[in-house]
Amino acid sequence: MKLFNFEIRRSEKRASPEDPRVPVSAENFLSYFGVQSGNLPAVTIDSALQVPAVAAAVSFVSASLANLPLHAYRSKEAGAERIKGGIQRLLNESPNPEWTSFGWRKYFWQQVFTGGRGLSWIERVGGNVVGIWPMDPGFTTVQRVDGKKVYKFGGKTYPAADVIDLPFMLRRNQLGVYGPIMLASKAIQLALAMNDYASGFFAGGGVPPLALVGPMPAGVEAVKRAQGDIKRAIDAAKSNSEPVFPIPAGYELKPVGFDPAKGQMTEARQFQVVEIARVYSLPPVFLQDLTHGTFSNTEQQDLHLVKHLIAQWASAFEDEINLKVFGQKSGGRYAEHNLDALMRGDFKSRIDALARGVQTALYTPDEARALDNRPPVKGGDVAYMQGATVPLGTVPVTTAPADKSGDNGDDNEPGTTGDDEPA
Repeated sequence: MKLFNFEIRRSEKRASPEDPRVPVSAENFLSYFGVQSGNLPAVTIDSALQVPAVAAAVSFVSASLANLPLHAYRSKEAGAERIKGGIQRLLNESPNPEWTSFGWRKYFWQQVFTGGRGLSWIERVGGNVVGIWPMDPGFTTVQRVDGKKVYKFGGKTYPAADVIDLPFMLRRNQLGVYGPIMLASKAIQLALAMNDYASGFFAGGGVPPLALVGPMPAGVEAVKRAQGDIKRAIDAAKSNSEPVFPIPAGYELKPVGFDPAKGQMTEARQFQVVEIARVYSLPPVFLQDLTHGTFSNTEQQDLHLVKHLIAQWASAFEDEINLKVFGQKSGGRYAEHNLDALMRGDFKSRIDALARGVQTALYTPDEARALDNRPPVKGGDVAYMQGATVPLGTVPVTTAPADKSGDNGDDNEPGTTGDDEPA
């Protein structure tokens, strides 16, 4: 371009982070400075489980939910009655000939807390439920056919009414799911990167990358020989467990990069435990993080676990069982977890609670004994109440002690005095 016979050249413009056309995301920003996101470890379910905090969270929550007794009941006017027979056996003992109830439900919950979805199909014969079988969510396709949800697995198509489906978090299309590992992929990626750094650092004997400082010998081959001499000296010191190795006069070794203490990697790794616990809504104490744990707040975290995590997921599973196994017209039948099982580890608290339940007529002695699989006793089917408990506004009835002094010589009738006046 010429202006007043002077040639003006447009200045060359290079992309920069300030350019609005350049996306400032983590990957693009790092690549602008030459850092490729491909250098960071990929996050999959298998790689995520290599992070101890993730493995502990998945194992703890899935086993805790699978450990809860699951019973079937039928509503009656006199109260709920436990159903005996097929449904009870499938839910609480063995859903099919290959799986125990604990194993089936633990596998189910592991899929929920890794990939984000637990699936099982219901086997029916003539309208009766005869088995419940786990499905691999990774090989299951969920889609809508004629407006209705269907599941394709193992070459078969199952209607939604025959599939127990519990997502961690549904997507907007109501078909796909968000899993906790995907939602926490960046935090898990950072944890994996720190694991790789730490393993590489300590695999090298705890020696960070070093730079040899001093007058360099002339020639490329001479530099390589000097570098080899230093490396052999370091290797010899490590193999012989010697803390000191010689350096040629006029040279010194300087570390390149940060060691774990200066890089505060310990604090960062502790923070990753809290981040992963946050994704699962799990108190950090259950991931063995007692950094800020005290006697009082640890006890409160235990209550938080039952009220805000276990109870909510147990309720979601119960609703899915009730809808898919018993149908919309359940006939008063329903399944329910027994959360009292969470107290089985605390013997004293459990015994105190059962004793209080018996003393307040909440349980009969036989009902309390049955919770610990103890046999009934004679008279144990009667509800008892402590004698000091009476309705308000009433006067306790007392019996006067009998007169043991014998005959006093009076012929008075009972209830009268010697003057024939009413007592």
